[in-house]
Amino acid sequence: MKIAFSTSGSNLDAPLDSRFGRCASFLIYDLETDQFEIISNLQNLTAAQGAGIQAAETVVRSGAQALITGHCGPKAFKVLSAAGVTVYNAAEGTVHAALNAYKAGQLPPTSSADVEGHWS
Repeated sequence: MKIAFSTSGSNLDAPLDSRFGRCASFLIYDLETDQFEIISNLQNLTAAQGAGIQAAETVVRSGAQALITGHCGPKAFKVLSAAGVTVYNAAEGTVHAALNAYKAGQLPPTSSADVEGHWS
C-alpha cells in the first residue's frame, strides 16, 4: 500500500506541509518496500484556482491509497474519496513522525473536508 504525504522537502525528515493543494511536493511511501518517491506539485503553487483538484488527481495517479496532510478542501476531498483514497489530517511534525503515527493507528481517518473551498 502507498501513502502520500504533503511536504516541502524530499526525505522522511522533511516537515509535513499543512497545505494540500499548494504543497511543494508529495512524498509517496510504499509500505511494502519501505521505499519512497517524490512527486513535484510546483505547478499548483501559483495556480489561480483548481490547485486542490489537480493535487488530488496527482495523488490518485501515484497509486496512493491514503493521504496524510494538514488540510484538505471539499473539492479535493471529493476527488480523493471518489478514487478510494482515505484522508488523514496531521498538520505538524515530519513525514517520518506522521508515518509512525499512521502505523501505530494514531491517525483517525477524516470523514469530510476540514476547510472551506476557496472557489465555491
